[in-house]
Amino acid sequence: MQVPHGATRRETTLDGLRISSLVAGEPSDPSVVLVHGGGLDSAELSWCELIPALSDDYRVYAVDLPGYGDSDPPERVPTTDYYVRVLERFLDAEGVESPALVGASLGGAISLGYALEHPDDVSALVAIDSYGLGGSVPGGPLGALFVRLPRLSEWSWRATARSRTLAYFAVRAIVAYGNVRRRVVDEVYEAAAENDGSAWRAFQRAEVGFTGPRTNYVDRLPDLAVPTLFVHGEDDRFVPSAWSVRAGSLVPDAEVRILPECGHWPPREQPQRVNSLVRLFLQSNMPVDM
Repeated sequence: MQVPHGATRRETTLDGLRISSLVAGEPSDPSVVLVHGGGLDSAELSWCELIPALSDDYRVYAVDLPGYGDSDPPERVPTTDYYVRVLERFLDAEGVESPALVGASLGGAISLGYALEHPDDVSALVAIDSYGLGGSVPGGPLGALFVRLPRLSEWSWRATARSRTLAYFAVRAIVAYGNVRRRVVDEVYEAAAENDGSAWRAFQRAEVGFTGPRTNYVDRLPDLAVPTLFVHGEDDRFVPSAWSVRAGSLVPDAEVRILPECGHWPPREQPQRVNSLVRLFLQSNMPVDM
């Protein structure tokens, strides 16, 4: 994949852990940190269209989580809490103060976890089809069983890396009908060849249990003291849109936007709509000098 227009790639070392990120915008502008999801994702995959949309007014950091993109593998079993700690270390190393956090899926849970622990250090929060908002597992017990069959998961990953047809079906499983774009399929095909999926499989085994997910912030949401926007695809097959609606009713200062004809990957399915929603929300909560 090409680096998004206006962005440069940077490496940050955290006690020996090399973290890659895409950085755009002026250092003096308010900071926005973008956190991608799991599976085949990366900073470039999820945020290639949002980075240019924000970088005229904001200093944008799009982070490759450990085990994804160009970053090193995780130092230990990756859980949501582990990735929250990595985000803490990254922001401290880069000197990023009071950023807005924008997270998708797994990245949404990481951003929520950080904001719950550091409410005074976050200006605003956008959670897109976020993990961590409910207590059930997609597919129920069968879904939990699948993540404990590593050979099956590894075979599926390798097959996707060898076949654009399977890459198409991998994208089709994530997005709403009609939102499968050739460019996205090609990028997912490339990502599967460059990432062996071990970090994602380890995360699933640690987080997905037969009785529910390890990360569930529902009971803590009333304590979230950060202006928050929940964005959710109405046709998401993995995380019910009703979870974002419920979250919006629990967080004291929250907005909810449900996107029709959209699945689990709004930044790539409806990028113009997502870009507009995020920009408007940030402008309301992080005014920029005109």
